[in-house]
Amino acid sequence: MRLVDSTKLFDLQNKPSNIRNICIVAHVDHGKTTLADALISSNGIISQRMSGKLRYMDSRPDEQERGITMKSSSIALYHALDQTEYLVNLIDSPGHIDFSSEVSTAVRLCDGAIVVVDVVEGVCPQTRLVLKQAYSENIRPVLVLNKIDRLIVEMKMSALDAYVHITQVLEQVNAVMGELFASEVLENEENTINKQETKPPSKEDQNFYDWTSALEDADDSNLYFSPEQGNVVFASAIDGWGFTTHTFAKLFSNKLGVKEELLRKVLWGDFYLNSKTKRFMKGAQEKAKKPLFVQVVFDNLWNIYETIILRNDKMKVPVICEKLGIQLTTRDLRHTDGRVQLQSLMMQWLPLSQTVLDMVCTKLPSPKEILPEKVEKLMCSRIRDFDSYPDETKKLKDDFLACDSSNNRPLIIFISKMFSVERSSLPENKPKALTAEEMALRRERARQMREELKNNTNSEPLPMSKETVDTPEKCTEDERGKEDEDKESDTAFIAFARVFSGKVKRGDKVYVLGPKHDPSRILNDPSFKVDPNKKLKDLLSDEHVTCAEIKSLYILMGRELEDINEAVSGNIIGIGGLDDHILKTAILSSTLACPPFSEIQYAAVPILRVAIEPTYPSQLPELVKGLRLLNQSDSCVQVFLQETGEHVLVTAGEVHLQRCLEDLKNLYAKIPITVSEPIVPFKETIVEPPKIDMTNEEIDSQNIDKGNDNEQDPVITIYTNNKQSRIKIRAKPLPNEITDLLDRSSDLLKAISQHIKYLQGISNENLENKLDDLQINGKAKHELSERMLKLIEAFIQELQSICTKLGPEWQDVVKQIWSVGPRNCGPNLLLNQTEDYSTKYLHHEKVLKEDIRFEYESSFVNGFQLATLAGPLCEEPMMGVAFCVEEWALEKGDSDETHSYGPLSGQIMSAVKEGCRRAFQVQPQRLMAAMYSCDIVVDQKVLETYSHLERELFTLAEVFVEFNEAKLIMACMNPTYF
Repeated sequence: MRLVDSTKLFDLQNKPSNIRNICIVAHVDHGKTTLADALISSNGIISQRMSGKLRYMDSRPDEQERGITMKSSSIALYHALDQTEYLVNLIDSPGHIDFSSEVSTAVRLCDGAIVVVDVVEGVCPQTRLVLKQAYSENIRPVLVLNKIDRLIVEMKMSALDAYVHITQVLEQVNAVMGELFASEVLENEENTINKQETKPPSKEDQNFYDWTSALEDADDSNLYFSPEQGNVVFASAIDGWGFTTHTFAKLFSNKLGVKEELLRKVLWGDFYLNSKTKRFMKGAQEKAKKPLFVQVVFDNLWNIYETIILRNDKMKVPVICEKLGIQLTTRDLRHTDGRVQLQSLMMQWLPLSQTVLDMVCTKLPSPKEILPEKVEKLMCSRIRDFDSYPDETKKLKDDFLACDSSNNRPLIIFISKMFSVERSSLPENKPKALTAEEMALRRERARQMREELKNNTNSEPLPMSKETVDTPEKCTEDERGKEDEDKESDTAFIAFARVFSGKVKRGDKVYVLGPKHDPSRILNDPSFKVDPNKKLKDLLSDEHVTCAEIKSLYILMGRELEDINEAVSGNIIGIGGLDDHILKTAILSSTLACPPFSEIQYAAVPILRVAIEPTYPSQLPELVKGLRLLNQSDSCVQVFLQETGEHVLVTAGEVHLQRCLEDLKNLYAKIPITVSEPIVPFKETIVEPPKIDMTNEEIDSQNIDKGNDNEQDPVITIYTNNKQSRIKIRAKPLPNEITDLLDRSSDLLKAISQHIKYLQGISNENLENKLDDLQINGKAKHELSERMLKLIEAFIQELQSICTKLGPEWQDVVKQIWSVGPRNCGPNLLLNQTEDYSTKYLHHEKVLKEDIRFEYESSFVNGFQLATLAGPLCEEPMMGVAFCVEEWALEKGDSDETHSYGPLSGQIMSAVKEGCRRAFQVQPQRLMAAMYSCDIVVDQKVLETYSHLERELFTLAEVFVEFNEAKLIMACMNPTYF
């Protein structure tokens, strides 16, 4: 039974200072959901005895079967501390790598995070990842060292050994935080140095200047997890207990006769209690003394576990309870399972929920304490500066920091994802409880119907006429039509959202701003208007704003939703009625000046592909609809239609794929489907011609091309169908250094491409001047932020440095770059090596607008994009290929609109595509297979089996020992063996 009703939660929602928005993050199976159960049980939503067994936040059947969390879900909890009431919005997130996108969506909404670490396994790959995500989002973490019971029961460690072991785990976690902090400080220092114009340092100064100077001045006092600061909980979530050093300082201060504040400082660390002087001394390790933490804390814990679990001494259980001031029920004392007795005892002595929630309320910030740095990170993308926004947009920063719900504040709501629920489970669709009057009225109607039925028992049945028979059939057809309509709306989508500013009410009209919304362009266009009737599917390619009505608001309560009329800033809520306006993420705002939030960075990239088709072809429309709903509900999934007509589903991994297929069959499409074997992604590339033959003899380059076969000529000459244009193209492999740089810089290249498209959207009269604004070496820098300019300059410098080292063949590549592909951000280059035509991308050249080829340049580039998107081997994207255009001749002709071969622009595009493919085919071709990098934690006893795996599946990268009990193998596996 819930201890707090909904009214109390509604009241606390109006006090942002008393709200804590937190998420639980950890590696898989480190105890997140068990900890969440313990916190939920504190509100009476579930029983304490069911904590860790019920897995309340895992509402999906497959989550319960697998025992892992697959989605982020939120619940509102009440907590009271020192006469102050708090509302804790708790988000439980997955730990499996396949669902790391759910962690990203959860972290974006929170101000703090509970990082859970299994003390036996220590810091695992996902632990590093979630710490990085939390740090990058500027949210403050606290630490829970979980599963300490395993050190006693499974590892059979002594109290002192466990203390040393936990110290090592804590050092590991802090080392990760230190790495993140150091990288950020050094990056900021580099940016600061670039802004300052300073004279070169003297020889004396050069001897004393190094990279550590910035770290020495940086403040890291609140960075690390430290038990004496109270931001570390030692716990066993499965047994329901947890404590901080402050907990035991409060318990033992009177017994030891010292002040609680003093005991907090010396309880953790290299301190021990001198039995003679009764004083706390430093140097426990040096003097081989037992640390104070072991004496006061761990010795007591070990005694309890050894008595109840290991020795199962039931006679001493009442004695322990008496010493601790705990009363167990007769049922617990008579229970044959010692674990049940232990849990009942520890839950009363050191309740986990109270300890963790106390730490959350005291150590984690409220929404009103949001940092200015976090606000700017949210408002700015990686390539856009805060100062580049219009003044109206920059003023919104004050609204973020104020976290105020007054009427003069604009409404700003961020939606991190859309999640699906059965429409029948929504609060407004559930049957409402009847009042006493309604129940009495129903009883009276039932009594009257029974009397009428009794009076009519002797009456003859009415004859059924033709009309009577036909009517039900007619009604049945109508009802079937209604049922079909209902089937289309069985699933409702709820927006997982946080209010950052203002107040939202049911019935409000708001702007829905898509991820590509540009406030600068809209505010500078006085004629811009939002069509209130348009939905997401009605928008054009350059439109990213719709207008929607808030139909319903909810408090998220795990498996349940509770209806509310309004929500103020600082709250995490659910919003209904936005199905037709949002695909995955968006901003709801009352002003068009609000920018889209920075893109959520997902750690797992979708790579596992399958082709899907309905078992019965007539059900293809249902499959298409189901795929659309699946794409909307999952932030990591990708759905697209191939040229062959196949519907392809791309997921992050095998577990993610299985979840998507279950949802598709049972929830969205509700039809039987046929799924292909996983499609392994390939890339097509070319390599240098071999220098030795099959007999290991050197191939004479002069005799390679005997007979002067034109098909073997590396330079391909191709004409348009009307012979008006002649193009010469040669393909050559890119060095690995350039390919890797292009691959790493895909986001930057994509941003450059978007900016070029924006400039090309301007009228032709101003196009030449606007293209000048893109150049880095020129003075004009219209529409480019300072941050983006620096990123482009750094990219150019790194590329130029690589090309210089590669030799004369590549030293002019930076000036020759015409485009990158595919999709304007791939690892392939189109190089302009013509002598009579200049192009612009990263260099500053004069474009001769009077040149007839200027009009068809975009068609030329699009042909290159199409060629690199689907290579000739198996229609897979190319990688690491440079296409050198050595000649492009174009003769003047009549208007091409009525030409029998079609427009000249289309002919050029087709010719370039075919020329690139043929140039690719005359070179030695190769297929590049994807490799899967993984970390495997195994017990030392089974480590010898890795030799077999290495022969069959793996390429062994590294092996090292962790905690003398396990070894970590970093390997790459070919995905065809999945």
